[in-house]
Amino acid sequence: MEERKLQHSDDIILDPLEEMETELLLEGIFRVSGFDFREYMRSSIGRRIKNRMKLEQIPTITRMLEKALHEPEFLNQLLNDFSINVTEMFRDPSFFKTFREKAVSVLSKHQNIRIWHAGCSTGEEVFSMAILLKEEGLYDRTTIYATDMNEKVLDQAKLGIFPLSKMQAYTKNYFLAGGEKAFSEYYTTDEKFAYFQPELLKNIIFAQHNLVTDQSFNEFHVIICRNVLIYFTLPLQDQVHELFHTSLAKGGFLGLGSKEALKFTSVAYNYQEFDPEEKLYRKIK
Repeated sequence: MEERKLQHSDDIILDPLEEMETELLLEGIFRVSGFDFREYMRSSIGRRIKNRMKLEQIPTITRMLEKALHEPEFLNQLLNDFSINVTEMFRDPSFFKTFREKAVSVLSKHQNIRIWHAGCSTGEEVFSMAILLKEEGLYDRTTIYATDMNEKVLDQAKLGIFPLSKMQAYTKNYFLAGGEKAFSEYYTTDEKFAYFQPELLKNIIFAQHNLVTDQSFNEFHVIICRNVLIYFTLPLQDQVHELFHTSLAKGGFLGLGSKEALKFTSVAYNYQEFDPEEKLYRKIK
């Protein structure tokens, strides 16, 4: 099956030699680090490779492989480059509004609620969910597992500190997501940063987890993985959906990104479209 291409204006097209070099680079990274990018979309990986080559003035991808194998600091830089870390608070507000209006009433029937944010990046969407659940009276009986393959962004997420310059946009998202309080009640500020209430962290467990190589670690009532799978090839997407299906309780919710879907996966028949427009699904078997 032909791989689906990401439609970015700055997509990189690799020539046959570069494609071979990229395969060797990703294989080498996997063997020395255990991080597997071999089934990531070439358009996305290629863009990051070319950017690093330009920054470091590296002439070929083969030379990049040599540096990755022999220079641990450079390898760590590549791992950070390949990790997808684009996020914001209440990203796609309509998704959170739908979750608030439709899913919360179902979750309220559970005594203890377990939510997995897979690929949580720096944690903005995790804190968004914590705020939403707090407002709906469910946070005290919820445990949120926030995972990412990148330890650096997890360390940042654990702090609950975000640039003050983004609070205006985040406040707008919050209200569009159905929030009705003063968003500033949830954080304090200095001249540069917003520091979110430590109380919001009390039921969040941050942990490293690689969707490509790691297994299920619990049973969840909700799994949120938004705008991560678009960077995976179709076979890898299917593998991750198998992981999610195994990890999700019957009747549980799966939330995907706006450009992601279950339709062509091997587990699609196990779900109902709870809200197709917002890519919110419910496991039925």
